[in-house]
Amino acid sequence: MDKIIVYLDDAAHALAQINPTQAGAQSAGTAGPSTQWILVACPPRMTKHISRWLSNSARENWRRKWSDNLFGQIAPALKARGDAVVPLVATGVLTTLTAQLLSQYAGARVLDARRVLVGRDLQPIAHDQATRSDSRWSVPGAVAGMGAMLILAAE
Repeated sequence: MDKIIVYLDDAAHALAQINPTQAGAQSAGTAGPSTQWILVACPPRMTKHISRWLSNSARENWRRKWSDNLFGQIAPALKARGDAVVPLVATGVLTTLTAQLLSQYAGARVLDARRVLVGRDLQPIAHDQATRSDSRWSVPGAVAGMGAMLILAAE
C-alpha cells in the first residue's frame, strides 16, 4: 500500500494537486485500497485581536470544525476510489510533525498541497525545504508606495 502524507489548507487546490498523484496510483491496477492518504489540515492562524477574546477550548473547537469541513470536501473523493484516509490537524512546528509522521508511516511520501497566497509565507514541512512564498507577486510596500507617488506626481 502506498502511503502519502498531504498538507492542505484549501480543498479545491488540494484536490487539483492530489488528482495527478491518484491517476498514477490507479494505473497500477491493484485490488483493495491502493493508497493510504494521511491528510494533515493546516488551519489559518487567528489574528492577535480575535485570539485575545477566545479561550483555548474555543480556539481548538474552531480549528476542529474548520478541519472537519475541509476533510468533508476531500475525503469522499478519495474514499470513492477505495483509498484509506487518515485525517489529522496540524499543531506546532510542521517539520517536527513531518518527522513524527515519517517515523510512524515508514516509506511515506510527503506532498505539500497548501495554497500560497500573496504576502503570506508558508512554514516549511521539512528541514531541507525553503520557506514557500509567491515571490513573483510579493512586492515591498515601500516600492509600491513610491510607484503610486510617482504616478500621482506625473499627473
